[in-house]
This record gives sequence, C-alpha cells and structure tokens, in this order.
Amino acid sequence: MRRLATIAFAASGLAACTADMGQPVQRGARQEAELRQALAGKIAGKPIDCLQSHNSSNMQVIDDNVILFNEGRRTYVQAPRGGCSPLGSGHYTLITKSFGGMGLCRGDIAQVVDLQSGITVGSCSLDAFVPYEKPRG
Repeated sequence: MRRLATIAFAASGLAACTADMGQPVQRGARQEAELRQALAGKIAGKPIDCLQSHNSSNMQVIDDNVILFNEGRRTYVQAPRGGCSPLGSGHYTLITKSFGGMGLCRGDIAQVVDLQSGITVGSCSLDAFVPYEKPRG
C-alpha cells in the first residue's frame, strides 16, 4: 500500500511538469522512461526557490521542459517556464550565471548554447526546484 501511494504521488509530480497555459508536456517514450527512472522510489517535497549549490556534471537534461540536478539521495526537478528550447535536442548545453551568491534561483535566466559554435541560441527562465528524495527507513 505504501509503495502504491509513493508511485501515485510520484506520478502526480510528473504530471505537474507542464508547459505554459497548463497544457501537459508531450515527451517521447525515451524521455519519459529516463524521467521515471531518475525519480523511481523518490517522493516530491516542497518546492524551493534556490538551489544553493550544484555541480553542472550532475545536471541531466530530459527534454526542453525538464532538467534534473542530482545530489546524492536527492534529485531536484527544474521545469523552466515555457520550456527551454532547443536544449533537449542533445546538441546544446545550458549556461547559468548566479548573482548574489544564492546559487540557481527561480527567475534566473539560463542561456542555451550550441556546443559546436558556442553561440547562444535561446534562453529560458528558471522556476522553482522540486526536490525528490528517497524516503528514509
């Protein structure tokens, strides 16, 4: 029963990753499987405004609408407002700048940069970070 509640709660969290105007995000089967695997057995916590510290090598891009920041037992889900096109295509990276020493925060602007040319091809506004963590015990 407890496992079923955990799965239902995680599924509701996945459904919350939406684009503008409340429309559900349509992602491919591979991206959906990656997201489910990354959050398997984890429960969503209260969203936070800033991710104090992060290591860019622990960032996983699922698609244009979901970026994960992995920190051991905890994974933070970032669903940029309106998405972050064309980040999910695999040919681009996300460049972020922290102001005021607070880390990455809601409202910060991240740039999508072409890996080959270094040219900025887009940008997006970060939203709250939703922590997912495996329950203790």
